[in-house]
Amino acid sequence: MFTGIIESIGTVKSLKKEQENLHITIDSNITPELKIDQSVAHNGVCLTVIDISKNCYTVTAIKETLDKTNIGELDINSKVNLERAMKLGDRLDGHIVQGHVDQVATCIDIDEQEGSWLFTFEYDDALGNMTIEKGSITVNGVSLTVVNSKKNAFSVAIIPYTYNHTNFNSFKRGTVVNLEFDVIGKYVTRLQDLRS
Repeated sequence: MFTGIIESIGTVKSLKKEQENLHITIDSNITPELKIDQSVAHNGVCLTVIDISKNCYTVTAIKETLDKTNIGELDINSKVNLERAMKLGDRLDGHIVQGHVDQVATCIDIDEQEGSWLFTFEYDDALGNMTIEKGSITVNGVSLTVVNSKKNAFSVAIIPYTYNHTNFNSFKRGTVVNLEFDVIGKYVTRLQDLRS
């Protein structure tokens, strides 16, 4: 369980394919606090630490993860948003995030405003996911509030702190991001479907 409040940005140091799996080694300032078998969210994708060496740790993404997320698009030196699992009893500063990406979206517009940025993303609405105005959404692991909710698109307003402390500062038009829709909204939608 995560909150969508990014702790650190890691740098990809190594990518190693093994059959259909991808082993990703990341250099991060949180590495000394990690342990083997711990869950860490990478751009919102929950992956398990399998190795630790000095300031680097390694996680493995399986084919399903590579097919459904932007993890397979990482390159050496890519910047990755990182968050460790929340501790029981901590404040929930973002919203309930599972680290289970629902689908990807594409950045279609970046509007630099006076002191903030408005990022707009488009996604395939055929998968049944949806946003609501002022609802929660996770973009690359960052807990955000939806503005301009549409059937297959939405925007988020990014303050300077978030811009400077996440990989939002590397986004361009065409950047593919991971989306995790609000878990409570997903359950409500599912219950409605079962009643129909």
